[in-house]
Amino acid sequence: MHDPILLTPGPLTTSATVKQAMLRDWGSRDSAFIAMNAAIRARLPELAGAAESHVCVPVQGSGTFAVEATIGTLLTRGAKLLVLINGAYGRRMKKIAEVMGRAVEALEWAEDRPVDPTALDRRLAEDPRVTHVAVVHCETTSGILNPVEAVAEVAARHGRHLLIDAMSSFGALPLDASAVPFTALMASSNKCLEGAPGMGFALIRRDVLTFSEGNAHSLSLDLYDQWRGFEQNAQWRFTPPTHVIAAFAQALDEHAAEGGVAGRGARYAANHRTLVDGMEAMGFRCLLPRALQAPIIVTFHMPADPAFVFADFYDRLRERGFAIYPGKLTVADSFRIGCIGRIGAAEIGAALEAIRLTLDEMGVASGAPAAAIAA
Repeated sequence: MHDPILLTPGPLTTSATVKQAMLRDWGSRDSAFIAMNAAIRARLPELAGAAESHVCVPVQGSGTFAVEATIGTLLTRGAKLLVLINGAYGRRMKKIAEVMGRAVEALEWAEDRPVDPTALDRRLAEDPRVTHVAVVHCETTSGILNPVEAVAEVAARHGRHLLIDAMSSFGALPLDASAVPFTALMASSNKCLEGAPGMGFALIRRDVLTFSEGNAHSLSLDLYDQWRGFEQNAQWRFTPPTHVIAAFAQALDEHAAEGGVAGRGARYAANHRTLVDGMEAMGFRCLLPRALQAPIIVTFHMPADPAFVFADFYDRLRERGFAIYPGKLTVADSFRIGCIGRIGAAEIGAALEAIRLTLDEMGVASGAPAAAIAA
């Protein structure tokens, strides 16, 4: 049975060579493995123009592990976090801070609206107790792209630390520390870097991390201690995900060969255009206007046709070799299709044909939502 093409926000379809990189066993104390880790840690800050100012601290687990580790390591017990929320992953950061007992509050917008830097400006002027601001770059709840440049300018002007959840953007969308000053950026080995899931990482300002000893709420999620370990002996404190790291090293080579951030982003943008044009030709409508839409994952309104049942649609598409994602919105009944992973025009075209055939098979005349039909 062939693996399905994963049209999801991650895990996602990886190249054969990334998969093959996981076929070898590595000793975590072997010199070749230690060198591989050092190379990865050096390469990642370069992708964000942060090689001179930031250090890369990896951590075992999903991207959420890296987010929790970063918040726990950088916020002292007397700090206060302000989270900008317009989706599930902003809400998750707020929940993380609450669970670890840090002071936290939120500014919140609807899932189909970007966060507002003007509102942030007002709030920071009102509350000098806020020490850190957190924002999601691409909120995959809807696929919306938040204005991190403007958010960073406001946070810097008020002298506050900025934490960016870049899980679904890092490696494909430009994010340069010289234009977007941030204290920390969190991402993971999969998503736009097209490795296997299982390792998160944070790019943290060296001058800030240096003074973060003792802040962490957790032994295994203490990024200060993790960093000091790498600095002292270039090794992980606890058993590393060796196969995931080997796959990630290969994925970074392939990322560079494609042209880095610009090249990867161009392929995803082409996937996005082809997908949206094809879906709209079948009557489907996007939740977001194109100006707010990141070329990562697209949310579509559910069709109004009574013959359309999402669970049936999903299963039939899966049988044809494509896995999509259910919706995660409170503002609209929806489903999502991703544009990322080791896919291109051929895979997107084949997915659109599979969707056409599935709609015909289900007896669905149009993908149009109720609002479009009424109009």
